[in-house]
Amino acid sequence: MITLTADAAKEVKRLIEQEQKPNVGLRIGIKGGGCSGMTYVLSIDDATPGQYDSVFEQEGVKVLVDAKSHLYLDGMTIGFKKALTGGGFEFNNPLAKHSCGCGTSFGV
Repeated sequence: MITLTADAAKEVKRLIEQEQKPNVGLRIGIKGGGCSGMTYVLSIDDATPGQYDSVFEQEGVKVLVDAKSHLYLDGMTIGFKKALTGGGFEFNNPLAKHSCGCGTSFGV
């Protein structure tokens, strides 16, 4: 399972409200790239799950994760920090063996 902190959930809810669409949630995934091999991907997306999606709710936010990404993200916590510089979503992934300085790329 992936955990959203209260601050992260609050920011996701704010982003969802901006979409002004029914039935949207947070899609979490990975893609190849970045300094360390894989990059985290977050998007506000249709909350209808695909065939291989895991779906759960955290702090009132519907979260969707495809099966491949879930293998690399299980147990991760996503936080959010407001700051003039360096703010944004933060990823704490216990499965990552190393990550880059910016915190959005990791390797296993």
